[in-house]
Amino acid sequence: MPENKNQAAEQEEVLEETAAEESTETVEASEADQLKEQLAALNEKYVRMLAEYDNFRKRSQKEKDAIYPRATADTVEKFLPIIDNFERAMSAPCADETFKKGMEMIFQSFMNTLSGLNVEMVGAPGETFDPNLHNAVMHIEDEQYGDNEIVQVLQKGYRIGDRVVRYAMVQVAN
Repeated sequence: MPENKNQAAEQEEVLEETAAEESTETVEASEADQLKEQLAALNEKYVRMLAEYDNFRKRSQKEKDAIYPRATADTVEKFLPIIDNFERAMSAPCADETFKKGMEMIFQSFMNTLSGLNVEMVGAPGETFDPNLHNAVMHIEDEQYGDNEIVQVLQKGYRIGDRVVRYAMVQVAN
């Protein structure tokens, strides 16, 4: 029987070693699976962060491109009351022709500067009324004029490209 005990002990040892090896292989396999999962998660996180950065960069560029036109329009808007006052002053009678000529030159210089900034005047008598550019404050019925025709401009409007800086206040017929 002593041999049976030794054999049994040896078999037990072999079984323990086999179990330990299987356990080690299982641990290594589970560690490998965990590392693969971590790698996949980190890769996904990296791809998302890259996409977010790209979106941020595009959004920042779009905002930067919009700053100049908005600032130009805001500045032009501040000068419009001065232009209105120049036009009123030039329409008033003046005894001094050189003074009047000087005012006209200053006004023309102002208008050239606005033209250089791509500012367009909108709203002139004879144009068709467009609610995207004009603000109708008066209406008359007169067969002499066509439908939705601007008869009188009470305040000129201005725009830069597609952006309206100020709507023209107009009187519309029919």
